[in-house]
Amino acid sequence: MSNIVFRFATVQGQAIHWFLKRNCSVTPAQLGWLYASLCVVSLAIGTFFWFQGAVLILPFAWLELAAVGLAFLVYARHAADGEHILLQGRRLVVELENAGRLERAEFNRDWVRVEPSVDDRSLIEVSGQGRRVAVGRFLRPELRPALAQEIRRALREA
Repeated sequence: MSNIVFRFATVQGQAIHWFLKRNCSVTPAQLGWLYASLCVVSLAIGTFFWFQGAVLILPFAWLELAAVGLAFLVYARHAADGEHILLQGRRLVVELENAGRLERAEFNRDWVRVEPSVDDRSLIEVSGQGRRVAVGRFLRPELRPALAQEIRRALREA
């Protein structure tokens, strides 16, 4: 296993890990601070104009902040989505996290198949023992065949 060079995986001891994550430029904590500062500025401006006699500014500011807050919440809910593939010993474990929900499938290394679902640009299907899991959704389509080949090679040579 030590002589295999991986493009997508990391090796830790006798285990090989593939971490595929959503490409997020802002963490949920950073987004929370951004939203709080947006609320302070928007409500300060709205309050200023409310005292000047424009009474409809403040309700529209609250409506705007509620809509932006809802959009930020939807974004933050999926910011930590990802896929973790682990090859350790005789088992291949695939974990998919989507909106805080974790789905886990475990396969025997000797009986698992790794192949594109339909064509080279589709998701990678990991199957065996009556279970199927699609991985690679956080990887550009043109890189998925290389990932599938790397997983197959690691399964063969581990």
